[in-house]
Amino acid sequence: MEHVLRLENIEVRAAGRTLLAIDDLEVRAGETLAVVGPTGAGKSTLLRVMAGLEIPARGHSWWRGELVKAPWPLALRRRVAMAFQAPLLFRGTVLDNVAYGLRLRGERRDAIRRKAAEALRRFGIEDLATRPAHTLSGGEAQRVSLARAVVLRPELLLLDEPLASLDALTRERLQAELRDVVRGFGLSCVHVTHDQAEARALGDRIALLAAGRLLEVGPPEEPFYRPRTLAVARALGMQNLWPGRLAQESGKAAVMVGELRIAASGPVPPETYEEVVAAVRAEDIGLTREPPDGAGAAAGNVLPGTVTEHRTIGPMIEVTLDCGTPVVALVSRRVWADLETEPGRRLYASFPPDAVCLLAAQGDPSRTAG
Repeated sequence: MEHVLRLENIEVRAAGRTLLAIDDLEVRAGETLAVVGPTGAGKSTLLRVMAGLEIPARGHSWWRGELVKAPWPLALRRRVAMAFQAPLLFRGTVLDNVAYGLRLRGERRDAIRRKAAEALRRFGIEDLATRPAHTLSGGEAQRVSLARAVVLRPELLLLDEPLASLDALTRERLQAELRDVVRGFGLSCVHVTHDQAEARALGDRIALLAAGRLLEVGPPEEPFYRPRTLAVARALGMQNLWPGRLAQESGKAAVMVGELRIAASGPVPPETYEEVVAAVRAEDIGLTREPPDGAGAAAGNVLPGTVTEHRTIGPMIEVTLDCGTPVVALVSRRVWADLETEPGRRLYASFPPDAVCLLAAQGDPSRTAG
């Protein structure tokens, strides 16, 4: 697939330390690349490099296959648009703000009017066109900021946590609107966020940054459910990481975690060492008061355990069981209410073998299985 932008051997340094070190990263035409990572991971620095605003200490940038020398020419930087967490609107009407970039580029008045009207409509704010920008709510202001960036039809749209300061309901609605607008216009987009759910909802691919380094890039299901390394699993908050010894039976894998046998589907590559970590996401674990019945249960993993604690996380309940090793499950409030349980109660944790990802204990990608 054609790439719009590719970064190669990029390094950004400041005050004697490395802020960003990217071996190879590309933004493909028409995709949304969601960049996720904790505060200080280098996400905003990466966006500045992608916008041509930050000159790396070393490395190369390629735009549609052509090498770009720093500093980027103005004509190229104008093919990129950005929106930020703070809307950064100026005094004037909503229409003035959305049309500003088009006026700077000297577009005809009728074209400005038509393009601005479409951008306003796409974000559902056409009724706000004559409103002073300083009277808008947070969600309205962010819609105007995004419309102002999108109206330019940029070849590359860079978004720096634009939804982070919004309340949960507004953020969820604007996620859906933004996804539809970006896809409707066929834009190539880099969306930076610290919110993993947002990254999964918006990203065609996910890039995970930590301490300025790129740990993994791939479709959402890969880093979140099939991470390549233990470092990625930890960075993405996989709650169940059980070290053990690998056992193979008829080409199928299992991990002995103390006295527990954890079945994992799929053959294990010969590079995998005996010492492995079985990784399971908490939302893939079900809880029942009685052992699950049927052939499916017999072929899967069923672990009896005692509830040690539980806590509310948004609309879900995180439950920790002592099954000989700590097991963390994430269940709905309704499931938790149906269990009618409390600390000390015995429950059964169950999950299929294909929910288990086997990782090399030291995080070596060449030793990953699953």
